[in-house]
Amino acid sequence: MKDYLIKYRPFLVFLGKFFLSYLLLIVIYQLFLNQYDAEKFETDGMTQLVAHQTHDVLTAFDYNAKLMPLPEEPSILVTVDRKPVVRIIEGCNAISIMILFTAFIIAFSGKFLRTFGFIIAGILAIHILNVLRIVLLIIGIINYPEYEDLLHGVIFPLIIYGFVFLLWILWVNKFQHHAKKNN
Repeated sequence: MKDYLIKYRPFLVFLGKFFLSYLLLIVIYQLFLNQYDAEKFETDGMTQLVAHQTHDVLTAFDYNAKLMPLPEEPSILVTVDRKPVVRIIEGCNAISIMILFTAFIIAFSGKFLRTFGFIIAGILAIHILNVLRIVLLIIGIINYPEYEDLLHGVIFPLIIYGFVFLLWILWVNKFQHHAKKNN
C-alpha cells in the first residue's frame, strides 16, 4: 500500500488540492449567496453585475434593451424592444465555472505570484467571455428564436467550457512549473 501511495503521490496531491480548494470556494460562494434574502427573491450582486454589463453591451450595439427584476424569482429579465428575451439567473454569472477553473489551477499550482496572476487573469477573461456569451445568446434568440434551445443548451455552454479547457491547457503547458521541468 505504501508503494502505491508513493508511486501515485503526485496524482493524489493533485486530487487533494483540487477537491479541498473546490470545496472551500463553494462554501465561500454559498456564504456570499446566503446574504441575499431568498424569500424576497433578491438577486445576488454578481448576477446583477453580469445583467448590467450585458445591458451596457447591448445598448452599445444599438439594441433597445431594458432590465427588470422579476418579483417571483431571483432573476433579472432582459427585454429588447419591450419584448422579453432572457432571464439572467444566478447560474448565468459564471461563478461556478470560475470556481472550477480556480480549483484546477490551484491543484496544478506553481509559484504563488504566477498562479495568483493566472487565476485573476483567467477569471477576468471568463467574466468578459460570459457577458459576451449572454449578449450573443440574446442576439441569437432575437434573430433565430427557433434555435433557442440549441444556442442556450449546447453552443454557448460549449464556448465557455471550451474556453476554460483552453486556459487549463495553456496553464499546464506554458505557465505551470512542472511543465518547465519536463521540457
